[in-house]
Amino acid sequence: MTRRYAAGLAAATLALVAALAAAACSDGTPARPEPVPGGAAALPGPAPEGLALRPAPSGVPAAPAVTGALTDGSRVTFADLWADRPVVLVFFSSWCAQCEQRQDALSELARTYRDRVVFVGVAGEDKPDDLHRYLREHRVEYPVVVDDDGGIGQSYAVREPPAVVVVAKGGALLRGWPGGVDAPTLDGKLRELVLAS
Repeated sequence: MTRRYAAGLAAATLALVAALAAAACSDGTPARPEPVPGGAAALPGPAPEGLALRPAPSGVPAAPAVTGALTDGSRVTFADLWADRPVVLVFFSSWCAQCEQRQDALSELARTYRDRVVFVGVAGEDKPDDLHRYLREHRVEYPVVVDDDGGIGQSYAVREPPAVVVVAKGGALLRGWPGGVDAPTLDGKLRELVLAS
């Protein structure tokens, strides 16, 4: 056996041992990619039973029932989201300083109301990498629609971020804040406008 052949055989044996060791450490299930922040995995489950909501006042205009793509490309229709519970639309961009200042508190408020009120982000004029970084850094765990052409923002009369809109179960447009709103004020308005208990 030549030295070169022996060295090659030793290298092949080490590679085989390493491959077998790696296979032994896994359960044979291929690793699943981590969900894209703001994608379909962030969509809510069924509304909780017995969710007590205030009826929308009469004569309130209907919110635009638009459809858009989430950060992972999945399609979502706003009317499907407000069919069984209220929705808060948070219009933002990763480059918006005021959005960034308020986002952590809004993310926490969304976690507080999880399942009872659906928070949906609407990101306009953003680069995908910047948007994903923003969502991770601010722990945005709700679905986020990408509004590249600004059409969704225009349908809600949003000229620039931030802006927040509250929609009642069934689609009545209850309240909007051009320029955004802080989490404590939004919390109070959700209790006043949509939650009965």
